Amino acid sequence: MTDAELLTRADVLRHGRTPFVLATVVHVERPTSAKPGDSALVLPDGTVEGFVGGSCAETTVQLQGLRVLRTGESLLLRITPAGGSDTAGAEEPGEGLVTVANPCLSGGTLDIFLEANLPPALAYVYGHAPVARALLDVGRVLGLDVRPASPGEPLPPDLHVVVIATHGRDEETVLTEAARAGVPYIGLVASPKRGATVLAGLDLGEEQKTRVHTPAGLDIGARTPAEIALSVYAEIIALRPQTARTVCPEAYPAAPRAVPEEVDPVCGMTVAVTADTHSLDQAGHRVYFCGPGCRHAFADDPSRYAHA
Repeated sequence: MTDAELLTRADVLRHGRTPFVLATVVHVERPTSAKPGDSALVLPDGTVEGFVGGSCAETTVQLQGLRVLRTGESLLLRITPAGGSDTAGAEEPGEGLVTVANPCLSGGTLDIFLEANLPPALAYVYGHAPVARALLDVGRVLGLDVRPASPGEPLPPDLHVVVIATHGRDEETVLTEAARAGVPYIGLVASPKRGATVLAGLDLGEEQKTRVHTPAGLDIGARTPAEIALSVYAEIIALRPQTARTVCPEAYPAAPRAVPEEVDPVCGMTVAVTADTHSLDQAGHRVYFCGPGCRHAFADDPSRYAHA
């Protein structure tokens, strides 16, 4: 995969709201098969597209990339040979640095930057009045994926925010659907009196009603459409830690999920268990390896690693 193809692939993933990690080799100490500038993508299912070194280096990048997808925090990964020590696979956490001793390396060292690329929070805005237009404009400036929406439009599973500024049109239907879908933040732009009346008339349980914020936004004395939009996003930001906890990762087809991990009995490396992980069946048990070399070594003499 060329650099241009990799960048095109990354753009497609961003457009499709698929999270990924961009792994770029930034420094090498020979001997290594990779060179500075080599790069690859790590996808939520563990697929690695591109090149950042041989199979052993790729296995480490895959495992750490999947962990980065779950935390959302980019880091510098340093892969070094074990050098005959007992630290195979050990990690030394630092400020944005993770060092992994990989005994399968041919002797060189690789520094690879793992950049988390997670889709921005998705927000739907209902309405066509000035406040709704301001919500779209301000939300985009804040880096959200803000889209105009219409009543009856299906709600995607990774929807984080719904704001309704329709001035009384189709409010109940949208509010009910969003609350039942578990959207973390639902805001209704209305006066306190009208908002309370609408909320009281919704066919929802009390817990579901707590998701609906009306009047939407913090009380900052907002008067203009832009100020009202600012107050709504200020409330969303203030509630972000609470709303983030309500998101259920299993609801999102492309969301990062915890991938099982196993220890290679030959070299001691921790590997992510995916459909492409090297493995063998041994006495009714599946054994996983960092690469073909360790799999061959195990196949030649399984008893040697029986207590690994």
